[in-house]
Amino acid sequence: MMSSSDILEQFRRDHARLHNTDINLTLRQSYRELLVKLGNPQDKIPAVFHVAGTNGKGSTCSFLRAMLEAAGYKVHVYTSPHLVTFHERIRLAGELISEKLLVDLLTKCVELSTPGTISYFEAATAVAFAAFAQVPADFTILETGLGGRLDATNIVEKPLATLITRLSYDHRDYLGNSLTAIAGEKAGIMRPFVPCFSAPQPDQESHNVLATKAFSLKAPFSIGGIDWYVTPSSQNLLYRDKLRELQLPLPALVGPHQTLNAGLAIAALSALPIPLDATFIAKGLRQVEWPARLQRLQQGRLLPLVPPGTDLWLDGGHNDSAGEVLAQQACAWCNEDSSTHLPLHIIIAMLSTKSPQEFLTPLIPFIDSVTTLNIPHEPLSFSASDLAQRIQTIGIKNVRDAPDLKNALQNVPAHHRVLICGSLYLAGHVLACN
Repeated sequence: MMSSSDILEQFRRDHARLHNTDINLTLRQSYRELLVKLGNPQDKIPAVFHVAGTNGKGSTCSFLRAMLEAAGYKVHVYTSPHLVTFHERIRLAGELISEKLLVDLLTKCVELSTPGTISYFEAATAVAFAAFAQVPADFTILETGLGGRLDATNIVEKPLATLITRLSYDHRDYLGNSLTAIAGEKAGIMRPFVPCFSAPQPDQESHNVLATKAFSLKAPFSIGGIDWYVTPSSQNLLYRDKLRELQLPLPALVGPHQTLNAGLAIAALSALPIPLDATFIAKGLRQVEWPARLQRLQQGRLLPLVPPGTDLWLDGGHNDSAGEVLAQQACAWCNEDSSTHLPLHIIIAMLSTKSPQEFLTPLIPFIDSVTTLNIPHEPLSFSASDLAQRIQTIGIKNVRDAPDLKNALQNVPAHHRVLICGSLYLAGHVLACN
């Protein structure tokens, strides 16, 4: 019997061979026909929170899941990409999809579709819908893959709520070169009369695009900084909107940006038929997990490779907005007691479709040194030497390239804080190695 990874790779190869791309931003007829043959499972899944945006989608989904599960609800979750194993993308009522069910549903997709007509992401999404329709649960959380308007998840007609996380420049070849164009694509998940909740946006123009779209659909629109607020302190988190004010614990996920992601999730929970008790919101904030988002690696096979006294962190951030939030955390580290402050060493690898200069520029004031890598088994990865040269063009001097992760870690300067970043594909490789 073929494994799920073998079947998925066949979808990728067949589609790429015909279309010369693994990304297809259309809700194509072949995908719609496959869902019809599967019995339109997207119409049979539990109430949906649909999440789009540039940065923070996965974290926001994790906050939603943690809070709902803390209240005793069963929750389906579909996210992407995965870090180590594909099964991470599909969580059924709290458990990762089994290999048997995944293979069964993928095999059915193969049987019901013509080779080359269904992309990897479409197959994955169809399987998620089919699995969600089979397993009882109370709610479904769907993360868009890329964009929103033409994303494969956007086949759901009547979600419970839609969420838009903070927008930034990413996937410009597909979504446009302006934040307004990107906002227009993300706003495509909005539905008539369905409430939409937005994080604070980086400029008034993108805010206006979202608000105008919501108004045209008569969709109630709530945006952070105007309709809801979240304020962190050293000890707790204050959330308030037009209906309530909550004193909550700080989220378990590290970084100032995570308070906004938490706030967006809390705001969206107001769409529930029954308000979620603050006790469960607080429990969810304390228990939330989302790997490779400012994750501290405190055990595993990689720690013995670095010098004693090294603080090892991992983050999958890869665009300008991610660089900004990492810089905020770097600033917070700098403001720690001077006796515990460690210089920052970056280990980085990136896809050649990204801009290392845009990503690292916000971090320049905090970087002591950099090691570059290529991403194993990723043909679109920058080579370590090319990446090093590009990074040097923005004035970062102490840069070296390394042949692999082990070498990079073994040559980390002593008594530094090490941040491995630049790609979720790199993050997956690191977690697998650890």
